Amino acid sequence: MFPRSAAPRGRSAYRDGLYPPPPVPICYDYNHQRLAAVNSFYVSGRERLPTYEWKPYPALLPVPPRVPAPYTPTIPNGRKRQNDEYSPHVVKRQRLQSPSHPLVGSPSPRATPPRRPDQAVPGSSRSTFGFDSCYPSPRAHIHPQGKAVPESSNSLQAYAKDKLSDQMLELFEACQQQTSDLARKETCRTRLQKDIQSIYAVARLYLTGSSMNGLGCRSSDADLCLVLKGNNRPDPINVLTVLQRLFKSLSYVERTQLIRAKVPILRFREKGSDLEFDLNINNTVGIRNTFLLRSYAYADLRIRPMILVVKKWARHNQINDASKGTLSSYTLVLMVLHYLQTLKEPVLPSLQRDYPECFYALLDIDMVPEGPKHVPPYISTNQSCLGELLLGFLKYYATDFRWDKQVISVREAKALPKNNSKEWRNKYICVEEPFEKNNVARAVHEKIKFDAIKATFAESCRILQDRKDLNSILPVRAIINKESSRR
Repeated sequence: MFPRSAAPRGRSAYRDGLYPPPPVPICYDYNHQRLAAVNSFYVSGRERLPTYEWKPYPALLPVPPRVPAPYTPTIPNGRKRQNDEYSPHVVKRQRLQSPSHPLVGSPSPRATPPRRPDQAVPGSSRSTFGFDSCYPSPRAHIHPQGKAVPESSNSLQAYAKDKLSDQMLELFEACQQQTSDLARKETCRTRLQKDIQSIYAVARLYLTGSSMNGLGCRSSDADLCLVLKGNNRPDPINVLTVLQRLFKSLSYVERTQLIRAKVPILRFREKGSDLEFDLNINNTVGIRNTFLLRSYAYADLRIRPMILVVKKWARHNQINDASKGTLSSYTLVLMVLHYLQTLKEPVLPSLQRDYPECFYALLDIDMVPEGPKHVPPYISTNQSCLGELLLGFLKYYATDFRWDKQVISVREAKALPKNNSKEWRNKYICVEEPFEKNNVARAVHEKIKFDAIKATFAESCRILQDRKDLNSILPVRAIINKESSRR
């Protein structure tokens, strides 16, 4: 929390004090009738907030240079205080609609301001690339880390000029989730929400995880979070039991299964297809993480190909299954982001550190979609190709990272010293969850599994360094053929 005597770094105080007065209480309502919108809301008694539309990312080969739009902030100034205490994934950009009835129990979040265009991030520059063009910093305000960023970096081809990089790009292009895949998931989500609201009138259903954060494949299953608000916190098992009975009566759902895990889920399939869904109740940190990861995914062109290849590599080498004591996909993503943040010339910043008001951990869940659209994409002066970054990633965790002494922190964009707290003590791998600050790698609790993970990094690093051929560490063509069949 900032002291009242000083304004937060890089920001000026408000005219009547550091923080604005509490806003007039506002009510939100959702209307999920249109395919293009996951969450829509209207602020009663106020000017309507700017639209928040999800736009599918265009094909990356080739990508024409985009012209930055003028910086036009449209939300009144105001911000939440930064808070060090965190509490407990939907990434479609949102469209605002008219209300029909208010949600119960919503706190009144303050509107969050975009960073002024003259506020530079130390050691970085920003542009419109990869995000909606309504919140960019104009090029006149770009402050590169030391050398000019070539215009050719507007295309992924600029980072794929060697065999290994080209193979990574080919794998990404063939395997990335298509707009049609997402539309299919969204259609099912829309139908489900309508049917669920026949029982829980104020329920809101969010599509989360890799399907929505930009990091999904054609074969990615879909995660759903059902948000139920009110004075009494619902018991997830009870709610999922009720939903299981409901789903058995629906013509488009089959194979419902209640899984009583630490976070209970209802697993089911779209009838007549292989599309599987996992639905949880009020696991809202997943919604926050979806927006955060999407912001990172589109901060630099290389992020999505890099993460997709790493996940395919880990899956092929059997170190990507938390249920079997290895690394979850979420953990792998954080490991990739951390590596890219800690390079001598970083490919990524810490978005939470540079834009705390956009990723405020206690922001009401209804307002979470509004945060990331005020974060212009990052432009790094690091122009390493995809192959160099993949090799560097393997080498970092094979030889440089101190597993016994360090905690991976994307929130801080650095490795933190491991202390003796319960969260990190006697843990083989420590990866900090960006909002709750717990250990998302706690599934790795056996030394034999930890040793296998380290050995896989070391062996793949050695082989790839020697051969510079992606086929030497995973079967590229077989993976492409498998993904291509999901059409």
